[in-house]
Amino acid sequence: MPFPHIDPIAFSLGPLHVHWYGLMYVAGFLAGWALGRRRAAHPGSGWSGEDVDRLVVYGAFGVLLGGRLGYILFYNLPTYAAHPLEVFAIWQGGMSFHGGLLGVLTAVWLFARRTGRTFFEVTDFLAPLVPIGLGAGRIGNFINGELWGKVSHLPWAVVFPDPRAGGVPRHPTELYEAFLEGIVLFIILWIYSKRPRPRMAVSGLFLLGYGVFRFAVEFVRLPDPQLGYLAFGWVTMGQILSTPMILAGAALLWLAYRRRERSLHRRAS
Repeated sequence: MPFPHIDPIAFSLGPLHVHWYGLMYVAGFLAGWALGRRRAAHPGSGWSGEDVDRLVVYGAFGVLLGGRLGYILFYNLPTYAAHPLEVFAIWQGGMSFHGGLLGVLTAVWLFARRTGRTFFEVTDFLAPLVPIGLGAGRIGNFINGELWGKVSHLPWAVVFPDPRAGGVPRHPTELYEAFLEGIVLFIILWIYSKRPRPRMAVSGLFLLGYGVFRFAVEFVRLPDPQLGYLAFGWVTMGQILSTPMILAGAALLWLAYRRRERSLHRRAS
């Protein structure tokens, strides 16, 4: 299937070029803000619209700073050390989800301290809002024609225009991730969080779900060329960084329901 030729530049204002990649991040933040406002409007949510506004601002800074720093440190430090000004060229891509996650967790910790909430109270509220932004970011990767997968002969395999892709059909792994980490994970978390859940459970399900989906897609996604496979001829940096997420997510879910069982047992006795 030929690559749909979409100009990475959405529009220009004189010398300023606005890229689709950046607009996808804007769309993700706006979607998260709208969904957060909707959740806050539910009776007994404990959140106001103004709380959501502030949280989105904190989260945006966490995503952008953490995502960029994470990509630099985890994936391409030598290049940016040699060309430090390229750190600011985010329109060319180069954002790490795992770095963005660390940035958001730091921002959430600050937000929780300043608003008198617990850390997991905030992450449980925030987690269902995140996948739509993840999916939008992957669409931006696809428009940029980057992060493609291995050679494939499936009917939906795409011939990417970048010469480094070799002119052969490849797995459109950006779209796989947009579907799994964006749409599917959003549906799972949104439905799961509509009913009261024990503290930490929604956060744990987010970590587990994202980690499993990302780990699986990495089997058909090519690793970053500057890193290659890091172990056994198939383990990628994405899988290494996703493994702690899977373990942490499973642990949080177990702890959440374990604590609830103990609480119910104490009340019964």
